[in-house]
Amino acid sequence: MIVRWWVTALQWTELFVSCLVHLSYGLYIFSTAIAGDVLKNPSEWIFKQNLEAEEEKKETKSSNDLPPIVLVHGIFGFGKGRLGGLSYFAGAEKKDDRVLVPDLGSLTSIYDRARELFYYLKGGQVDYGEEHSKACGHSQFGRVYEQGHYPEWDEHHPIHLVGHSAGAQVVRVLQQMLADKAFKGYENTSENWVLSITSLSGAINGTTRTYLDGMQPEDGKSLMPVCLLQLCRIGVIVYEWLDIPWLKDYYNFGFDHFSMTWRKSGIWGLLDCLLGNTGPFSSGDWILLDLTIQGSIKLNSHLRTFPQTYYFSYATKRTTEVMGATIPSGILGIHPLLFIRVLQMSQWRHPQDVSPPYKGYRDEDWWNNDGALNTISMTHPRLPVEHPSHLVVKDSDCQPLQPGIWYYKIVEGDHVLFVVNRARAGVQFDLIYDGIFERCRKHVLRKTPTLPNQVPE
Repeated sequence: MIVRWWVTALQWTELFVSCLVHLSYGLYIFSTAIAGDVLKNPSEWIFKQNLEAEEEKKETKSSNDLPPIVLVHGIFGFGKGRLGGLSYFAGAEKKDDRVLVPDLGSLTSIYDRARELFYYLKGGQVDYGEEHSKACGHSQFGRVYEQGHYPEWDEHHPIHLVGHSAGAQVVRVLQQMLADKAFKGYENTSENWVLSITSLSGAINGTTRTYLDGMQPEDGKSLMPVCLLQLCRIGVIVYEWLDIPWLKDYYNFGFDHFSMTWRKSGIWGLLDCLLGNTGPFSSGDWILLDLTIQGSIKLNSHLRTFPQTYYFSYATKRTTEVMGATIPSGILGIHPLLFIRVLQMSQWRHPQDVSPPYKGYRDEDWWNNDGALNTISMTHPRLPVEHPSHLVVKDSDCQPLQPGIWYYKIVEGDHVLFVVNRARAGVQFDLIYDGIFERCRKHVLRKTPTLPNQVPE
């Protein structure tokens, strides 16, 4: 009995500390963004939206022939125009002349975010698809982009996609949608609209952290009654229902197409969402389900590695092995937001009374991690079928690059080392992003296939 009480007390203490750390970090980011705006020249702050609109027009009218490099944020992330002048990619977008940073739903499903990304680039009103929208209980149509950020996008004007965290799966799903011609009115799409995909700490095969945060290991869908994700769910529902315009201009979870606001759903709509009868958390159309191992296997079963696309991934880890045990490494360098999870994930044990998520599963394979994702998950698509891959120790090992192969590199660092705060990563920040941009500009070239009646010179 005493042992049980101790375990319960530790669980509640861990939940309290996790909530406090996450909330504090969220408020810190939010207040930093507001302070940055307020401290600007007053006239610049007042006319900020007009200035941003002018910048977007310049981008879309650019005569630059360089294929755009599109940086796609991860869970709880944000794109250009949100959180004031704060940059999710810590200013990396300034390293190249043709970089786009879309603002997608931070908690919406991988599917919804991939649809949003397509219309962000091509322009028009976001169409989530009739069948999907009915199944998930939300509007078929979403945000309108009067002018696409790259309207000429096609097979002859391809793009480079770079996804951080869950953004890596978003860009993979988008490429598959292009191959499947899944966008109504665009029958000419193909996988070759994408020249390269780079995954930066990408959630390619799911993560055991979802279970630590509250997803049930039994099915990877339902939430534990009391957990961090339950508190997150309640907070998001209330935030969406209050629908405070200036607040949502700064940060938006992306659930506008669910019509959860007080104007549209009323008090009964709020209660329905909180009780789990309606909304994204009821239908399962939110990102955490896609990040469980089971959800990733389901997602990956439909995703291909295409023969003419170049793939590269950076897998991060903040653990090391000592005498057969996996423990956190460089403790002082781990972000406070992730320290507890690095330790917990390195000790993760799948419940013995629950069937493993896949045949051949071993706990120890998933112990190395960066505080949010397991290192094994970030290298290349492994589940349910392993895709062609090649470990890179030195960059010269993969020159010249070959399409259709996932080149991956193991990097020492936690999950947020290369986003938001540039100073934390130091010289590593420049090494990573300079490497990504240089690869996109100099080493990724689409080869024209030789026809049978042609003789190579």
